[in-house]
Amino acid sequence: MILSILPQPDIHLFGIRLQEPITTLTDLLVTAVCFYAYWKLSKTAQKGNTIYFIKLYFITMGIAPLFGGLVGHGFQYALSVEWKLLGWITSMLAVMFIERSAIEYTFNLIPSKWHNLLLRLNLAELVIILLLTVYTLNFKFVEFHAVYGFMVVVFSFHLFTFIKTKNIGSQYMLYGIAVLAGAMFVFNYPIALHTWFNHNDLSHVLMAVASWLFLKASLRFGEPPAPLN
Repeated sequence: MILSILPQPDIHLFGIRLQEPITTLTDLLVTAVCFYAYWKLSKTAQKGNTIYFIKLYFITMGIAPLFGGLVGHGFQYALSVEWKLLGWITSMLAVMFIERSAIEYTFNLIPSKWHNLLLRLNLAELVIILLLTVYTLNFKFVEFHAVYGFMVVVFSFHLFTFIKTKNIGSQYMLYGIAVLAGAMFVFNYPIALHTWFNHNDLSHVLMAVASWLFLKASLRFGEPPAPLN
């Protein structure tokens, strides 16, 4: 392994310069998995708020790396840093949607007043972090929102649901969160396998795997589960 210090070499296709080509491609891999997941769920008869929000998660999380790959990596030389907000804001919306999906899945397991309060807090959290991100143009707020959303909110609610009900959908969500934790670790510690496959690329591949596990979980979501007798 090598330290990922030097940027990935540019390539030129049909006279067009593309920066960080493998990073761009692996971003688009995440997009493809998320769009497929949205299409797959749209073909099922599943209803309810849990499915509604997880579908919104897949469509927005599919759009986010599309912007991130093209604007944040492939053609960053031609665009100002403000353009990165397209991917950042979309990914923050995606995290909010998957948080709401997890909260909705506990509908039968927590008092309704707590359920409603948690949904309001979820929206307030997004607004505060979103404003800080737009004002500072600092990606650290996007990272904080992702870590908090996945590792605290989604993990906690699906762990709670699994403990209470042994629900297989929540079990797959926990598997996906574990893989996503690996992606976040790799992203923040820039050790690369190769110049043409750096820490960004590996983290994107792990994100795609996590998205696939989230799909497997979603296909097993029914009505919000009730506690075991």
